[in-house]
Amino acid sequence: MTLFETVFKGNDTVYDLTDKQITEAIEKYGADQAVGFPNTAYCLPCYYAVTGVKVKTLGELKDALGVVKTLMTRESRLHDAFMSGVATALCAEFIEALKYLNGAQPYEAPCYGHLGDATIRELGVPLVTGDIPGVAVILGGAPTAEEGVALVKSYQAQGILVTLVGEIIDQCAEQGYKMGANVRVIPLGKDVTAVIHAVSVALRAALIFGNITPGDAGELMKYTMERVPAFVNAFAPLNEIIVACGAGAIALGFPVVTNQSEGVPPVPKSLLVQPDVEKFNTTSLEARDIKIKVKNIDIPVAFASAFEGEIIRRGDMQVEFDGSRVDCAELVQTCETSEVEDHKITVVGPEADEMELGSKNCIAYVVKVAGKNMQPDFEPVIERKFHNYINCIEGVYHTGQRDMQRIRISKDAFAAGFRIRHIGEVLYSQVKNEFDAVVDKCEVVIYTDPEECKRIRHEVAIPIFNKRDERLDKLTDESVDVYYSCILCQAFSPSHVCVVTPERLGLCGAVSWLDAKATHQLDPNGPCQEITKERVIDDRIGEYEDVNEAVEKFSQGALHEVSLYSIMEKPMTSCGCFECICGIEPFSNGVCIANREYAGMTPLGMTFPELASMTGGGVQTPGFMGHGKHFIGSKKFMKAEGGIERIVWMPKELKETVADRLNATAKELYGIENFTDMIGDETIATDPEELVAFLTEKGHPALSMDPMM
Repeated sequence: MTLFETVFKGNDTVYDLTDKQITEAIEKYGADQAVGFPNTAYCLPCYYAVTGVKVKTLGELKDALGVVKTLMTRESRLHDAFMSGVATALCAEFIEALKYLNGAQPYEAPCYGHLGDATIRELGVPLVTGDIPGVAVILGGAPTAEEGVALVKSYQAQGILVTLVGEIIDQCAEQGYKMGANVRVIPLGKDVTAVIHAVSVALRAALIFGNITPGDAGELMKYTMERVPAFVNAFAPLNEIIVACGAGAIALGFPVVTNQSEGVPPVPKSLLVQPDVEKFNTTSLEARDIKIKVKNIDIPVAFASAFEGEIIRRGDMQVEFDGSRVDCAELVQTCETSEVEDHKITVVGPEADEMELGSKNCIAYVVKVAGKNMQPDFEPVIERKFHNYINCIEGVYHTGQRDMQRIRISKDAFAAGFRIRHIGEVLYSQVKNEFDAVVDKCEVVIYTDPEECKRIRHEVAIPIFNKRDERLDKLTDESVDVYYSCILCQAFSPSHVCVVTPERLGLCGAVSWLDAKATHQLDPNGPCQEITKERVIDDRIGEYEDVNEAVEKFSQGALHEVSLYSIMEKPMTSCGCFECICGIEPFSNGVCIANREYAGMTPLGMTFPELASMTGGGVQTPGFMGHGKHFIGSKKFMKAEGGIERIVWMPKELKETVADRLNATAKELYGIENFTDMIGDETIATDPEELVAFLTEKGHPALSMDPMM
């Protein structure tokens, strides 16, 4: 068969199977039976993205299949093959959706199946920063399990997000290879139709971050081709269904690399035949034009962002360092050039191989830096990066900061030769690489001697931390001359611009004013630019002529006016990777806040994904605002509408996370003690009338404030 005949046959096979399964489902459940994937605002995301229609029942699914039929043209042209590929993908989505009927949970470990909207939003930041430089979809079974695992590991070591479909999942399990979202190796499912869950991620990225209009198939495919760096590796033997699915991937701009040469005519830049599986990696990256930043760090284990979510269980732990139990600290100190010996790594105290297996130990590391452009304000910025640096080490786990960090080294990493001094190598290399504009020399001293750790923590680190906190507490929007733009997210959301101030960090929660300042100094032409604030238009809502001009410039004319302190008047745009969404709740005259980890219903009658679908994409949505968790306790939060007194509901977990800061702000501004006790959560109410009853009982101030609308 020709390539066209193979695609068309595969498309026909999947279509007939889909038609049969839908008919059987209607016979069993009825046409009104609800259908859709969990934890998404888009029902059947792929079909919605391509057509603009949300399918919510089996009857509507049957009608949708008729629309899919129209895509199944049969001319011997690449366009027809690609559109038949898209039709195959949509049929695969329908088949997968049927698995979730009636609340079924069709997938069990290690397979994930459908990935919720929250997962995609979590991937947003590392994708735009390049920590995830690409997305690999590996389909089928490698010639040997060893070759399959080697390929997966090669991508993982480069920070690439790996999704697995089919036999490759069993091959990884057979070799004992760690899989899971936390290590960015995600097994989707054993059936070939599970590949649609990878496609769904790409299409929802276009909806969430790109503000692509659902149903605009041309712009959709343009977006995925230009902005979603995905590719497919398909192992031989390929059947007609796999080939048809591959045509759908190519239509979205994702090249397919296969080791099957027989019956697979290459298509330049789209369908590539590579007989040597060892060369899949190089061939795929070249086809997708993915550039990997080489990180030459002299350590005996891999170093990549894919390991950031790796968890080291106690049974897998060689040694542990725990600041909650013993003296620990991590500190950056600015020194004179003469006081720093570049690339000197010193361990003061016992090494890991001198520590008892499973023991809890002290650790304090001081990173001494020097440079003519180095400023003490940059010290905490660098320190916050330690968490990411150490977590990128394969087999090493880090949490916490300052004098409360915890580090675990796994037995596997220890057996591979990893020692405490290698933490110093990582810190040195990454500080020099990322902060080369301000750090000319860097030296690392790691203390494991208990007495020295005690001294460093109490006599050196804590006094410095206290001094910094006093400085930061005085850092307000009024006390600085400039704000900063942040357009990192424009890789996915072209019209979005964050304006970062001392009291309002970026909506992703990862960029503070000091971070933006450091980023600007490191890269004067980069994503963070100075914005003056000299020409005030309206102090009440935080609107400036300078800020408006900057926002219009950095959004390429998509945005003209923005306020910093209002949710109702010209609110700041949102990308899609926001930590939280704040939305107006009319019954209580306040606002509800939901964080992306919360999967339940809010008193607004919408889940987080549903709120996000109308808030993201770089558009202004009066009454709704994306923001970081830290902003909730800010004195500038919704200042124009009355501030934090408007907060009437948030998920219990979020409320507990922000309680200390929020309560302190409420006490300072309004004299309210334990303000969070007056705020509802899902354990109290998700219905607006029930919420109002609770707020009335508590005497919540929002009930007596001026109407927001």
